[in-house]
Amino acid sequence: MEWTRLTAHEAHEGLMKRSFSSLELTQSFYRWIKNADSKVSAYLTLTEEEACQQAQRADERIVKGDEVSELMGIPLALKDILCTKSMRTTCASKILEYFRPPYDGTAVHRLRQNGAVFLGKVNMDEFAMGSSTENSGFAITRNPWDLNRIPGGSSGGSAAAVAADECIASLGSDTGGSVRQPAACCGVVGMKPTYGRVSRFGLVAFASSLDQIGPITKDVTDCAILMNVISGHDPNDSTSVDIEVPNYKRALINDVKGMKLGIPKEYFVEGMDRDVEKAVWEAIKLLEQWGASVKEVSLPHTEYAVATYYIICTAEASSNLARYDGVKYGHRSRGYDGLIDMYAKTRAEGFGPEVKRRIMLGTYVLSAGYYDAYYRKAQQVRTLIKGDFDRAFEHYDALLTPTSPTPAFLIGEKVKDPLQMYLSDIFTIPVNLAGIPGISIPCGFSSGGLPIGLQIIGNHFDEEKILRVAYTYEQRTDWHLKRPQLG
Repeated sequence: MEWTRLTAHEAHEGLMKRSFSSLELTQSFYRWIKNADSKVSAYLTLTEEEACQQAQRADERIVKGDEVSELMGIPLALKDILCTKSMRTTCASKILEYFRPPYDGTAVHRLRQNGAVFLGKVNMDEFAMGSSTENSGFAITRNPWDLNRIPGGSSGGSAAAVAADECIASLGSDTGGSVRQPAACCGVVGMKPTYGRVSRFGLVAFASSLDQIGPITKDVTDCAILMNVISGHDPNDSTSVDIEVPNYKRALINDVKGMKLGIPKEYFVEGMDRDVEKAVWEAIKLLEQWGASVKEVSLPHTEYAVATYYIICTAEASSNLARYDGVKYGHRSRGYDGLIDMYAKTRAEGFGPEVKRRIMLGTYVLSAGYYDAYYRKAQQVRTLIKGDFDRAFEHYDALLTPTSPTPAFLIGEKVKDPLQMYLSDIFTIPVNLAGIPGISIPCGFSSGGLPIGLQIIGNHFDEEKILRVAYTYEQRTDWHLKRPQLG
């Protein structure tokens, strides 16, 4: 098998058997990236010199016979929204084009402590605002399954890099589906953990009450391995929850007998792609055949989720992005007349159209006279949406839905219609509003050969149950083994 096609657990086994070294593994990835990324454009920054040094240190520890992590010497990619010490971190925005953070984010620090190798930073929608990775300030990432199509977003670079074997696994961030939707579009596994399970310290903020870091991997086992490393309380993040982290690998049980799975009727809507609906229902029927109890459930406030989300997330974005004013760091306009003009020109030059659109909308809904009508009302509806899930999980272990209403769409197809773009996340947004975990796993292909994702949703801090369902489905099917042919 080619080394770049290995999963993390397979590569770990190879390193332990001395079948290859971490340096050899890392160098094989750079050779493949030079070929594949000319087509896919997943990476914004490659860090070959630093990665080879990390790999050499990992090899030294392995040769010594030290007890090592399952991620020791494993080549990973990081979404360019995660702060990496002295390594360029742009959020795919011109306003941060030359920014190098003085520290690692907590999730990055934990990966580094465990000996992971960082191949580089991958592309995204600017400040994580988008569903297609077309909003990047630097490049459009392409779907490895069809280079004329989007890889999903905003973690499109992460999902495309994993699918194209340009890294073994990646970290993304998920504010309204930005890990799960690109995972579905690219035929890989993507998990959004419970809000508070993974520290957000060092994750450049988009919408602070919704953002969460999550892994994008080639299989469910790798997802559990990364979750074991990045999860846990962090005093640097006041929203990080101080509860015990289980060993997620122990949740990988190939059995769903006796599990109660709910099918939300509101997630099978008119206008959904027929291939998606067919593939998801076939997956549901298989789980039922394998012993799970499957019943329809209602989440009645689902229809308000998209409107609620785009009020809350834009309001929080307006507040969070106020710091990019050209004063302390990031881009500053060269020609200006006074302080106010510097602010205006810096932000006009540095931010792309989608970011400007969301800042303006968010500023409007927070303004005097509109706060109660929009922002406060949206927070009240958010509580109703969370209540729907709370009631469902009194009776069910997990919920099954499509991840995205369509397979990957063509590049440029929805750029001029923001509302159609926003609807790409219609099935993932409610999970972020409720703060609960969800995972997307491959469950089939469209008639055009594009991957389709099954979303499994769990209750707060119940990642173990959704990993068990995902693992059972994965082990008894072969969708996750299929790879795009990039030549």
